[in-house]
Amino acid sequence: MDVMDASAPTHIAHRDNHTHRDVNGGWLRPAVFGAMDGLVSNLALMTGVAGGAVSQQTIIITGLAGLAAGAFSMAAGEYTSVASQRELVLAELDVERRELRKHPKDELEELAALYESRGVEPELAREVARQLSKDPEQALEIHAREELGIDPSDLPSPAVAAVSSFGSFALGALLPVLPYLLGASQLWPAVLLALVGLFGCGAVVARVTARSWWFSGLRQLALGGAAAGVTYVLGALFGTAVG
Repeated sequence: MDVMDASAPTHIAHRDNHTHRDVNGGWLRPAVFGAMDGLVSNLALMTGVAGGAVSQQTIIITGLAGLAAGAFSMAAGEYTSVASQRELVLAELDVERRELRKHPKDELEELAALYESRGVEPELAREVARQLSKDPEQALEIHAREELGIDPSDLPSPAVAAVSSFGSFALGALLPVLPYLLGASQLWPAVLLALVGLFGCGAVVARVTARSWWFSGLRQLALGGAAAGVTYVLGALFGTAVG
């Protein structure tokens, strides 16, 4: 089967057949991985404690404590990481802004040379650089994109990153605790719900990868299940030794 319809106008065929996945994942990737992290870590924590043959109340407290501790830790870490990255970017933009103000001709030549290195004829490269450099803010944006690989108008927000990390982790960590909060007295409903959640998260991740949804779901199910199984065995061994 032909990928492109030869009878279609070139621009229409190109438009219909030249689309790509979002390789950065957008908001979906960090949200899903945050939930997955919360789910796996809290499931493993709860199964490890349950392996030590503790009371139902202890497992619930452990799960809620793991949820709160993990969510706050994720939020704090994400805030610090994004804030530090943002501060570094702003500092570099200030350096570039000063250079544009103090050495405009050198910066113009630098931009023209960059276009030349990409195959643009020297005269045309210089003219393009000259026209783009008329507006200082536009010049700054172009230099930032070309030299630093960043978009000054699209810097990440530390607060948004922290809140989204907190929410996605807490949502994932809540799944294994939920059956106990609803009255379950055994571990298996929590494990079952968590495994279903792991498969679902893996399937959603397939939207930003080239893998099929069932492969991605089963892979995450296997990894999360293995983590829970190992911690349960360790909990049982430690519980026996301490007991």
